[in-house]
Amino acid sequence: MEQVFLGDYVRKRREDLGLTQSQLCEGICEPITISRLENGKQVPSYTRIKALLERLGLPGSRYFALLSKNEERIETLRKDIRADIICFERAEDKDRPQIREQALAKLEELEQLAEPDDKIIRQYILSTKASLGKPEGPCSLEERLEMLLESIRLTVPRFNLEKIDLRRYSMEESTIINKIANSYSAVGQKRKAIDIYSQLLKYIETNDSELPKYAGHFCLVAYNYALDLALEKRLKEAAEIAEQGWQVSVKYGDYQLLPGFLAILAECCYFTDKKAQSAKLYMQAYYLYEAVRDKHNSHIIQNEMTVRLGLEIPY
Repeated sequence: MEQVFLGDYVRKRREDLGLTQSQLCEGICEPITISRLENGKQVPSYTRIKALLERLGLPGSRYFALLSKNEERIETLRKDIRADIICFERAEDKDRPQIREQALAKLEELEQLAEPDDKIIRQYILSTKASLGKPEGPCSLEERLEMLLESIRLTVPRFNLEKIDLRRYSMEESTIINKIANSYSAVGQKRKAIDIYSQLLKYIETNDSELPKYAGHFCLVAYNYALDLALEKRLKEAAEIAEQGWQVSVKYGDYQLLPGFLAILAECCYFTDKKAQSAKLYMQAYYLYEAVRDKHNSHIIQNEMTVRLGLEIPY
């Protein structure tokens, strides 16, 4: 796609959304860069184009961009790190140090490749380190929250947790907001976390439905939201959000969090005296976790089935 066409498309979308050039580019690049892009005089780096398009609610995959050798390596590293994080989250505690070590090594290489003024990559590195921890072990919950707040403010300097829907976000920025909510939950501030999840899920539904990673992102926030609602014994709300996440998982063929939604629904059924339905949902969740080799969660499900329902595997 010719850059002048991309510039025209960006301008039209920005104007349709009522955004100024300064509002669109805040934290990503200078307003002059947007002006040059819209006038066909400059194409920013791949990471900046991708972030700008995501803030506009547009999938960056629609547009052709020549990647430099460094940009290709950066994208490969980010994919590899994401795979490491998935393995890390599913791994037993004894296996996590090795996975953390290899992911942190890739983050170090990524840091060396990034331009000093590339806030997008710096943001990604900082937020990922918050999740993985340090070479010697995980960050404290307080450290993690502090790092995530610092990370989001690299590209959204006036970020306000009380008014999330007043801004536009890239996918990375909204992912960090989800992590912030998760951190508040982990330090015991579940009501604050629930409020953030509620705002963020509405934002994603309204603005991100055209993005290729919409389903996965929606399901991640919905899962965390439903889980905290269930922990607060707001079972009806938890079941509604979990059911919505289940439907999106199936509709879009994004099954990573499907067993989690089933487990939340199983718990809601158990505490509302629907034991037969609870058993059925627990079994479905268990075998899905087993299928993807998520031993951590399959053990949790097995234990809950035994303690709550007196059931053993196989059932």
